Amino acid sequence: MGVTGDIVRAWRRPRQAMRQQLGFGQREDRALVFMALACGLIFIAQWPRLSREAALDPTIPYEVMIGGALLGWVFLAPLGLYALAAVSHLLALLAGGQGNWYSARLALFWSLLVVSPIWLVNGLVAGLDGATALKVLTGAVALASFLAIWLLSLYEAERGDSAL
Repeated sequence: MGVTGDIVRAWRRPRQAMRQQLGFGQREDRALVFMALACGLIFIAQWPRLSREAALDPTIPYEVMIGGALLGWVFLAPLGLYALAAVSHLLALLAGGQGNWYSARLALFWSLLVVSPIWLVNGLVAGLDGATALKVLTGAVALASFLAIWLLSLYEAERGDSAL
């Protein structure tokens, strides 16, 4: 099954989906593609909000806003994500985790890709509705979903029997 089916399955059973991803072996290219896709989709999710902001306040051109979002999500966020994965692995080691650096990265990158459709919805709501309770609600759902799936995936990645 393709990655889209795996994403749908991860919403129902995140640990099982993570176990399946770990079962493919240590493939850094796979983890990197997950991160690149997630960052790219989250970058695209910014477009409606940025378009709305540029229309309401034309002092900063839309192209400049898009350039800033591109710099942030496509070039800088991956560096921060690698650092976050390393910190999460170190914390898991302190808590008795038996995974490795790769499994911690995969858990983070996979989780980010799994929740990227919600970030697309959040971006659409921000573009259509502005800063309202609905935008706050979709943002909270996206953040909570990411944290839940990431923690379950990280738990699965750091378990002794499933870690690489």
